[in-house]
Amino acid sequence: MADKAFLAIDMGASSGRHVVGSLNNGRLRLEEVYRFPNGPVEVLGRLYWDLLAQWTHIRNGMHAAGARFGANVASLGIDTWGVDFGLLGRNDELLGNPYHYRDHRTDGVMESAFQTVSRDEIFRQTGLQFMQLNTLYQLLAMKASRSPLLDVAERLLMMPNLFHWMLTGEKVNEFTDATTTQFYNPRERRWALELLQRFGLPTHILGDIEPPGTVLGPLRESLGCESGLAGAKVVLPGSHDTASAVMAVPAASQHADWCYISLGTWALMGVEVLEPVINERSLSLNFTNEGGVGGTIRLLKNITGLWLVQECRRVWNQGGKNWDWEDLNGLTERAPLLAAFVNPDAAEFLAPTDMPAAIRDFVQRTGGRVPSSEGEVLRCALDSIAMKFRHVLEMCESLVGRRLETIHIVGGGTKNRILCQAAADACGRRVLAGPVEATAIGNIMMQAVAAGEVADIAQAREVIRNSFPLEEYVPRHAAAWDEAYPRFLEMLRKTSE
Repeated sequence: MADKAFLAIDMGASSGRHVVGSLNNGRLRLEEVYRFPNGPVEVLGRLYWDLLAQWTHIRNGMHAAGARFGANVASLGIDTWGVDFGLLGRNDELLGNPYHYRDHRTDGVMESAFQTVSRDEIFRQTGLQFMQLNTLYQLLAMKASRSPLLDVAERLLMMPNLFHWMLTGEKVNEFTDATTTQFYNPRERRWALELLQRFGLPTHILGDIEPPGTVLGPLRESLGCESGLAGAKVVLPGSHDTASAVMAVPAASQHADWCYISLGTWALMGVEVLEPVINERSLSLNFTNEGGVGGTIRLLKNITGLWLVQECRRVWNQGGKNWDWEDLNGLTERAPLLAAFVNPDAAEFLAPTDMPAAIRDFVQRTGGRVPSSEGEVLRCALDSIAMKFRHVLEMCESLVGRRLETIHIVGGGTKNRILCQAAADACGRRVLAGPVEATAIGNIMMQAVAAGEVADIAQAREVIRNSFPLEEYVPRHAAAWDEAYPRFLEMLRKTSE
């Protein structure tokens, strides 16, 4: 009898993939059956997601999985980035294309919101890091612009759950993604309805919240037949991609002496805890309490990750360079170490038209040595991200009250060995990098838990450890990074982080 298979549809902010996983003798085998590009579409100065194109890719990938694995696919689930959403109106009418989180409609909205409800009160109710792209400020931007969509909306579905609705007809929001909105109360495990009411935002559009591992039901009959996946169930993974990535951290102990970085366009760095940490310290550090699998809380901080490098490559290639990632690595390795720093999370880097120019301008404004070559720009970006890891590691340790000995880096960013080594050097900690396809793996293993193929999350992580090689990095130039760290902190102080 063929192995039971599970299909993860893993959609990131720049690409998506369909990965099928099957378990045999305590090991997980993966096969990618479909990959597609993803990204914003600009229309009259606004940024949207192309929902129908995304849906077409989802279906195409399902066809590919059906052709390869057929009835062996027991279930499927979708994970995506957080904060973005779609709206349904009367008779489940889809109300337009969802906005992209980098759209500028939320500029200034967060600061305006504090005039109605204080920053302290919002954090007390939600425990979430303050970022202008959070769902709360997107809704407030719609209210401020008198959007007719908000007036006629009857249901809000976060992006992965919008697609789950398309697959099954079931309208629910999954726990881990609901917690990215900044109107979820992690202490009481429910929507923060009173907060929305204070802002004059509708609460009737919020539906039920279900945990990871929930079986939504079978695929709609027509989809099952056309894709070759008839009989497959739809199971909620940790539908926020970071929750699935953390599920795939191959740690041998639960909630002990390790932290994680889910590294890609964004770098999500934090620890896994059993209860939310909502106090003056976590507020002052602007940490977030997001939902994890197994009812855990991901106490973390969002850091701008390889977005800086991705955008530099895009700009240079548009100018005729045609550089691949190895070309960029070669340029970086030839540039001097620790020559200049930026704050990766500065507003200037959220959506600049010219990232290399934005990096140079920032260094010049803050009194650093301005990068003069492409390699120096890249080195500045990667050194700065690694230094930010050190800064956030110190915050994590102060919040949990213990030293974190190992940093697990998971996700596609583990392919950037320069940054992984820089993280070990900057933080003075052992780094274990891998697995690469962490989000898809976490998605698959949550489905396997729901199907009873593995007993629990601890056993799922054991399977992951046994299935994928890890690369170890140890500090090599810690003294140089220790010496440079005060310069980085001074730069942060100047920019009023």
